[in-house]
Amino acid sequence: MKILLTGASSFTGFWFAKELSKAGHEVLATFTKNSVEDYDGIRKERISLLLKDITPVFNCRFGDNKFLEIIKSGIDVLCHHGADVTNYKSNSFDIATALKNNTNNIIPVIEAIANSKCNSIVYTGSVFENNEGKGSLPLRAFSPYGLSKNFTYETLKFFCEINKVKLEKFVIPNPFGPYEEARFTSFLIQNWFKGNTPQIKTPSYVRDNIHVDLLAKSYADFVNNAFYNETMNFKINPSCYTESQGDFAKRFASEMRKRLNIQCEVELLEQTDFCEPIERINTDNVINSFDWDEISAWNNLAEYYSKNFKDK
Repeated sequence: MKILLTGASSFTGFWFAKELSKAGHEVLATFTKNSVEDYDGIRKERISLLLKDITPVFNCRFGDNKFLEIIKSGIDVLCHHGADVTNYKSNSFDIATALKNNTNNIIPVIEAIANSKCNSIVYTGSVFENNEGKGSLPLRAFSPYGLSKNFTYETLKFFCEINKVKLEKFVIPNPFGPYEEARFTSFLIQNWFKGNTPQIKTPSYVRDNIHVDLLAKSYADFVNNAFYNETMNFKINPSCYTESQGDFAKRFASEMRKRLNIQCEVELLEQTDFCEPIERINTDNVINSFDWDEISAWNNLAEYYSKNFKDK
């Protein structure tokens, strides 16, 4: 298939692009800046590593003229993975601007797809949206960013239904793995390499952590099925380790300790901040699916951390 993918510079987008290419698809990946050199840090590294696997389209945003021309030239699936994440951790996150950017020129985009050979749109959602996954009720959005993701999906759904374009939704939980930004697992490993015992302030939250390479395999499989599936609004919520953050921290410590031969201790504090729902997890366990080996995933992660975090 010929796939147009947004958001390939992100942590998960990087892995999705690699897996789609590995599955034999032609991947056209859009990037908003003019070249690789305009990026920095881990995002630049990810794009540089991707160039051998994908066809990059720089200076291209969702809905602009270049984007529309690619659709009109002929693609099979539009994978809309990118999203406005500016200041996404803050309650002052601009929902209206994010929705505008995520659905820029949405009517021409959907009409171009409806009038081309493009089979469907695969939209990436988040378990942190309102009314997504399962857990503590009500299933409210975790943040204004989560709310913007849901508004984006509902907007896409509205115009897809009017134009009879298939819309499929792939819902992401908590991915972890190589080439991530500063996240929970990298916080742990950085402390361990320094000889520190990290404190876990929210050990009671029940979350759904998933190896990013397993998530990517699930995504590539879903995109393939979406192309052949005639069902409108088809959806999957891939799941892996559904447990408290305290238990996941201990699981992660155990796996890293036996591979890195370092003390990997954690201190679980008594949780006092419950501003987020106690439990929010996905519903479709994929840990025994696909050609994926859990031991190899842990081995590869430990090797990545050893090469990139040990002396920092």
